[in-house]
Amino acid sequence: MHIEVGVVEGAKMILSYGTAAAAFGYLAKRSWDEIKDKGIISMAVRTLVTTLLVLTFFEVLPHHPVGVSEVHLILGSTLFLIFGLAPAGIGLAAGLLIQGLFFAPFDLPNYTINVTTLLVPLYTMAIIAKKVIPETTAYKDLSYAQTVKLSLAYQGGIISWVAFWALYGQGFGAENLAAVGTFAVAYATIVLLEPVIDIAVLAGAKALDRLQNSNFVTTRLYHAEA
Repeated sequence: MHIEVGVVEGAKMILSYGTAAAAFGYLAKRSWDEIKDKGIISMAVRTLVTTLLVLTFFEVLPHHPVGVSEVHLILGSTLFLIFGLAPAGIGLAAGLLIQGLFFAPFDLPNYTINVTTLLVPLYTMAIIAKKVIPETTAYKDLSYAQTVKLSLAYQGGIISWVAFWALYGQGFGAENLAAVGTFAVAYATIVLLEPVIDIAVLAGAKALDRLQNSNFVTTRLYHAEA
């Protein structure tokens, strides 16, 4: 989902500054809500873990340039289900920043574009989760069908934002449209893989009941809302 530097240039970059600012503003609000709910220690622990995981996803797991961007296994829905929205969001933003600072400095000019692409689909997925997951269901008890919906929401959001930035920056020429289409088809394979990983991780959570009152996971992983 890393948009290459040069796809969006000049005055057009101003839009990405606005979208990133809005994404960070919403993340700050949700982070404050999380701190009030579970405390700053729990928030700090989960944020550290998600940041390390995201950095690992970016740097260790296979990733290949395809079309207008790169195909990454980001596991946004997994992070959300295990650690909660705010820690997942901070982890994605911080992991992306650390990668840019120490491993891929050539990506830093597009940080606002790429962080928007990561965070806004996460927020959308959280909204959809409230609609498709009953309040009486803990995340550890999700079905494969429910996790597929979350993966579709997150990965579909990433595909949509990558396509938007590419078309916004380079227009609707045949070559650019082909590059966008190639990326979308390649990235769609992640939608098939991520729910399988989610179910496996949630199964592991069931076997680790001692985590249910710990600072390492979101409360909703083990406890329904009602």
